[in-house]
This record gives sequence, C-alpha cells and structure tokens, in this order.
Amino acid sequence: MNLAEKKELKTSLFPESDRLWERAAAVIPAGTQTLSKGPDQFVRGITPKYLKKGSGSHVWDVDGNEYIDYPLALGPILLGYDYAPVSEAVIRQVREGTTFTLMHPLEVEVAELLKSIIPCAEMVRFGKNGADVTSAAVKVARAYTGRDHIAYCGYHGCQDWYAVVTPRNKGIPKALAEYMHPFDYNRIESLEKVFAEHSGKIGCVIMEVPGTDPAIDPMTGKNFLQLVKEAANRNGALFVLDEIVTGFRYSTGGAQKYYNVVPDLACFGKGMANGFAISAIAGRREFMKELNEVFFSMTYSGDTIGLAAAKATINEVLAKPVVEHIWEMGEMLHKGINGFAESIGLPFMITGKPPRGGISAKDSSGKDDLLLKSVFLQETVKRGILYGGPVFISYSHTAEDIRKTIDASCESLEALKKAIESGDPASVLEGEPVGVVFRQRN
Repeated sequence: MNLAEKKELKTSLFPESDRLWERAAAVIPAGTQTLSKGPDQFVRGITPKYLKKGSGSHVWDVDGNEYIDYPLALGPILLGYDYAPVSEAVIRQVREGTTFTLMHPLEVEVAELLKSIIPCAEMVRFGKNGADVTSAAVKVARAYTGRDHIAYCGYHGCQDWYAVVTPRNKGIPKALAEYMHPFDYNRIESLEKVFAEHSGKIGCVIMEVPGTDPAIDPMTGKNFLQLVKEAANRNGALFVLDEIVTGFRYSTGGAQKYYNVVPDLACFGKGMANGFAISAIAGRREFMKELNEVFFSMTYSGDTIGLAAAKATINEVLAKPVVEHIWEMGEMLHKGINGFAESIGLPFMITGKPPRGGISAKDSSGKDDLLLKSVFLQETVKRGILYGGPVFISYSHTAEDIRKTIDASCESLEALKKAIESGDPASVLEGEPVGVVFRQRN
C-alpha cells in the first residue's frame, strides 16, 4: 500500500471528525480553541479530532467510537463526565438563572467553602480560567511589594506577563521579558541566584508543582516548597503557589496541604468544578485586600453555573473518598504499566504522581522521544484507550477500567518494542507523530 492509499485509509477512520476539521480550518484560527487539544497533539489520522459526549471515565467521538479517557479535558474532569450530583446542581441553577444584575449568594458560599479547606485561604476571588487568577496573583504581589520583577518555575498560562517567555510570544511587547526570571525546580540555589542578581526587585515568586516530589534539604529537613516560601519572604517577595492542576487532586487542601507549606497566595482551577469554567485566587487577608484596588473584574467571574458546579464538586470531594480513590487507581495504573515496561527492558514510564502523571518514552540516549511516544499513543487509541499529554485519574475510573487500560497498554508496549527492534520505528507509525505546543524553559 502506498502513502496516498494509507492516508486515504486513515482519513476514512473518522469521516465526521475530518469533515468538522475541514469546516473548522475555514472559520477558526489554528482550527482549535485550545492548542493542547489540537490534532497535532495526538497521532493524526489514527486519533479522532472531535469528541461528542462523555459518561463517567468514558468518552465517545463524533463517529461513535468509545474510549477510556485519561487526559480528562486536560484535567478539569475530577469526578467523571456527567457526574450526577454536579450535573443536577448545574441544571437546577440554570433554571434559576446563570448571571444577574446583582451579586449571587453562591459567591459567598463557595468562598467560605474554599476558606474552610485550603490552608492559605483567608479571602477568595473568582475567575474563569487559570490564567485569570495567576495573573491576578502577580498583580497583587506587585501591588503589595511595589516591585515589578517575577521569579517563576513552571507553566502559568497565556497572559502577557508569562507568555512573553514562551516561543508563542508574538504580539507581546518584548520588554516584558526583562521582568521575568526563571528558576529550577528542586534547586533552591537557582532561586537564591535570582534574588542575588536582582536584589530588591523581585516582588513575586510563582511556581507550580510538577509530577515529582519536592526534594528534602538534608540540613534542615525542609522540602523545596518550604524553602522557596522562606527565600521569597526573606527577600521581601510573596510566594504564589500555582495549584491549577494539583488543587483537589493531591489532597482536599491541594499540594500546599499535602506538602505542608502555606503560600501567601494560591491559584486554583481545573478540577474544582468538574469541567465547568471557574478558577479562584486565595490567600492571606493582608495580601488579598490589594484586590480592593487592583483591577480584577469580569462579567462572568460571578457566573452561577461555575459556582454551583464548584460547590457540588467540592462537597463531593469532602463527603466521599475521591482523593483516596484517584490515588489508588493511579497507583494501580502506574505500577501495572511501568512494571511491565521494566520486565521487557523498555525505557518507558508513566511518570509523576498517581492522580496526575505523564508519558515518557526514551530513546537509546535516554532522551524523551516523541516518535516512540507516538507509536504508543497510536497502539493504545486503536485499543480504545485515549491518552494524550497528561494522564489524570477521575473518581469514575473503576478497577475494571484500569485493568483494561493496563492490558491494552502492555500490548502496545510490546508493539513499541518490536518497532524499536526493527530499527525503523517511524515505519510502524500509521499517522503523523505528536508535536509540541512549546517546550517549557524550566
């Protein structure tokens, strides 16, 4: 079969997806609203482009194919698709009203609920996206300290202050990059160097927690997050913990509770409303009061749908063993797949923590290889498992889901090993390999 015939065969796998994509290309710049959901983030031709519905841990594409889902909409689906208590709360609220001329009681109720479970939360404000609240946190820190420079570690969204340091910085004044200073995770000396080189200028230290635990300092017994908080405050800066991903997954109080550190400010989103749009900035009263003057006001930040979903979601997390379950199922998944990969001598791993991981396939030199990862994604999606960049677990993932996923993944790993041993793994790939949105600098 020649290449043209193979392409025609691949296209015919998802005719409705392909028709929608052709229409999208004509009316939507980049074809997608979210870069990480675009076709180039999956094995194009072997993976559907559009999903139509979800239930529990399963999703269906527009051509009727069913998958066990692990990206979970890039993390927001904490409890499961169409999770009854959340869906019902939202439907009730839709009938009462979605947004009003005046404020709504849910603003107070959800803020009080967050205050009761998040260690740093003395006051709370809401946004819709993670980038809304990370940007608000940076503004608050700059306002409180009177300093403009930022030390950062990790990814913090598409707003200008952060996006200027990514390859996707077109349209952003390059002068903003002069205020940005990266430091490395688990290397406190890299942060100390930033403070030394920009003494008296750093107003904000913002970071997220990746999939690896913070290192423990052998001299003090403190973990990296605790050391970052101390370094920030010692140098007159606020410590902002970006918990957009870790919030409500690592513990009911987020990574800050799990790792025993109380940031000055923290940002939440994704899993806090099980797929409905809402985010939150929370922190100590003396810092949060800067929002009395800092401009942070949006028509939909008090939207009752996101608030109703958040209230229902958080109450489920408090009432049921949600966190325990996602850790247990995640550990089962990681051990099953990683153990098999090791047993066949394959440099492959589901990395990270049980409730939030990633996929790593390495080449002979030990570097992550997107081609090898693409072969794995190809083989698993053909077996009804939808992986992507992140590997999340929801409360709806059952032990049977995990067992099926392990079986499909192990079969796929055997196929990947054969592809590597052939000396030409690219020839095994039936679609186009996975691309990258951009590579983070730290």
